[in-house]
Amino acid sequence: MIVGIDLGTTNSLIATWHEGASCLIPNALGEVLTPSAVSIDDNGEILVGLAARERVVSHPERSAASFKRYMGTNRRLRLADREFRPEELSSFVLRSLKADAEAFLGEKVHEAVITVPAYFNDTQRKATGIAGEMAGLNVVRLLNEPTAAALAYGLQTELRESKFLVFDLGGGTFDVSVLDLFEGVIEVRAVAGDNFLGGEDFVDVIIAWFQSATRKSLPPRETHPATHALLRRQAELAMRRLSEAEDALIETVCEGRKISASLSRTAFAREAATLLERLRRPVERALRDSQIRSDQLTHVVLAGGATRMPMVRRLAGLLVGRPALHQINPDEVVARGAAVQAGLVERAEALSEIVLTDVAPYSLGIDIVRQLSAKHWASGQFLPIIERNTIVPTSRSTRVHTLADNQTELCIRVYQGESRLVADNIQLGEIAIEVPPAPAGEQAADVRFTYDVNGLLEVDVLALGTGELRRTVIEQNPGAMTPQEIEERLAALATLKIAPRERSENRALLARAERIHEEALGNIRQAIAQAILAFEDALQSQEPGAIEEQRRELTQLLDRIEHELRI
Repeated sequence: MIVGIDLGTTNSLIATWHEGASCLIPNALGEVLTPSAVSIDDNGEILVGLAARERVVSHPERSAASFKRYMGTNRRLRLADREFRPEELSSFVLRSLKADAEAFLGEKVHEAVITVPAYFNDTQRKATGIAGEMAGLNVVRLLNEPTAAALAYGLQTELRESKFLVFDLGGGTFDVSVLDLFEGVIEVRAVAGDNFLGGEDFVDVIIAWFQSATRKSLPPRETHPATHALLRRQAELAMRRLSEAEDALIETVCEGRKISASLSRTAFAREAATLLERLRRPVERALRDSQIRSDQLTHVVLAGGATRMPMVRRLAGLLVGRPALHQINPDEVVARGAAVQAGLVERAEALSEIVLTDVAPYSLGIDIVRQLSAKHWASGQFLPIIERNTIVPTSRSTRVHTLADNQTELCIRVYQGESRLVADNIQLGEIAIEVPPAPAGEQAADVRFTYDVNGLLEVDVLALGTGELRRTVIEQNPGAMTPQEIEERLAALATLKIAPRERSENRALLARAERIHEEALGNIRQAIAQAILAFEDALQSQEPGAIEEQRRELTQLLDRIEHELRI
């Protein structure tokens, strides 16, 4: 059994291909969306999902979310007295999804297709694979998120013969893909994107506007993390409300005082103008690289929860001159496509006529020195070997020569990016090979890049003077974990306690209650505290009837308070 996983910045989903269709798998709470959040409770247990997301507000120093944005970096996130890499936190989310799938399917799950933003670089893709490994999964394929969305839509009859653009704005990343569908072939023509543009940035805009509108400067995050977490929660809710209403009231508590302001859709669009402009540029680049004009597109497909914002939908339609499609829930479309890819890997009969091609999102090349004149040379120049939007898998080569007399080694430095200078691109690694001493330019080597469908790069260097061949899969990127580090971190993670899945509902309800208690004031806060105590007392009694009754009463109280206070 191979599952498809959408490992998202805000929410994650898991699905499978079953009886000719993609099937989303519910978590322990019966929901298909699992918040990509992790928390450590007072007993040292790891909480994942809704309970962890609620604790981001009530216990910000013990919780983390949006860590996908730091994948492939050396960033460390502190939860209580421990530090975690983004890969480790992501592995907790993947482990939780894996447990949900095993409970739902009644069998063990060992293999997965995991989606990544199309514009994820080599280091970020490797980090995602490592997260899967830490979760006990063999990642059989890393699939670009907009390509996954295209797979989900591509099975629909009305899109069988068409050219369309996927506009994928998630919580932390933005991707664009231009695709051509014909005779069962789904061909990705071009991709573009921004790894640091997503719904979280629109939330930041609301927070900045709120502080300006209320003339309230928040105390430092380091000393008042709960205040910042609470305002962020309110800004997130306001962004969602503005997808359905013309204005949204933002209320929060700062230093014991309630402050509020009302934000209109028009004002939100005005404040977010810079972000909207950033959405425009990748669309224009993808269309240009695909050599498909906007008037040749038959559809625009929306993916990612942030595309629910009316101003984003309107922009997506305006950029290509036609309304955007959103028949499939934008939160779910990538996971459904991942399930289709899982079915393709398993060679499901219903998918036997579907062929998928993808492209390299970035140019890949090497560091060279260019001769300007007889006496002048320019070092640090980027020579692309595989250019962006080349169909993968692919293999391309070039020949390089020695630069100095009696040079005995050629050092091939590998980079990823679009700048003409290697200093402005991302170094992926290097490989050195010996050459016989000779006059400058007489010794040479052939450098071959092989790029696979998972976005992983193999480099071959053949010294023509000796016949020696050096081959490496680029692994030791800056920020990437070494095999030894992975083993050490796996051993450390094995000592952590994961909260039992069967207690998820109670833990999530308590975390929600604690969060609302943080946000409320006065008598309401006292009522919540009393209800929490009653529920905890019922849990200690271990009497199912008492637990169910107190759970129902606490849930009803929280529902009423949230409705009245809009928190």
